[in-house]
Amino acid sequence: MKIKITCDSATDLTKEQIAKNDIAVIPFIITMGDKTYRDGVDLFPQMIFDFVAKNKILPKTSAINAFEYEQFFKKQLKEHDALIHISVSSKVSSTIVNAEKAAENIKNVFVIDSLSLSSGTAVQLLYACDLRAQGLNAQEIVEKVNARREFVQASFITNKIDYLYKGGRCSSLQLLGANLLKIHPSIILRKGKMQMNKKFMGNLAKVQKNYLEDTIKEFNTPDNNCVFITYSSATPEMLELFRTFIKEKTNFKQVHEAFASATITSHCGENTIGILYYNDGDKL
Repeated sequence: MKIKITCDSATDLTKEQIAKNDIAVIPFIITMGDKTYRDGVDLFPQMIFDFVAKNKILPKTSAINAFEYEQFFKKQLKEHDALIHISVSSKVSSTIVNAEKAAENIKNVFVIDSLSLSSGTAVQLLYACDLRAQGLNAQEIVEKVNARREFVQASFITNKIDYLYKGGRCSSLQLLGANLLKIHPSIILRKGKMQMNKKFMGNLAKVQKNYLEDTIKEFNTPDNNCVFITYSSATPEMLELFRTFIKEKTNFKQVHEAFASATITSHCGENTIGILYYNDGDKL
């Protein structure tokens, strides 16, 4: 059975991973002013930063509609017997509802709610691709991916909370306090929902190191096969800090680095960075 694996653009896989694993991506549509763009096709993070700096508002992201999904699924099935689509969490976007609606009218299309986003969904996609390579059928792959999704550790540390404020995820008082006290909150996915987690105080390099130490301490049963370092933007110093920490403090065999998509970037802002991995090493 030839199985196609697909996702939306909020997954944040690298272009190399998409090509290597024969994954098809359907882009989110983002509106900036009077223009619409396709995430990852003609819109990239720096364009988001420039737009927000100039206009003081966030872009608007739109859920992919059922018709677009139906056309996308049918195109992929022309050369495949079954299709598995892994979507951004249903708790942060309604797009999966439209994917499921489209799948109702097409045979052998399976839709998975990742309960995550960004590279938290990417680790599930790579796992699904590994299972496909092992010869499992579509239903078996879906069951195994669903069984592991609650164990995905997906979190980020922010530089500023301006984008969170503009997006209605924090109050003006929280914004003022964070700016005055140099507070950098971490964002985490819990049961599919994006939440503000721990708050770190100090300069960015210090809080990023504290974020890494706290994350590895709290989520301390990783599947050491791989970890993602994913960021909206990052200085060479930031990346070196993350690379060195993972090399010296963890046992991950593969370290993937990925830019956050425009969809993710539009909610978190510049210099947001995190590590994402399966945290079920003791259950494998």
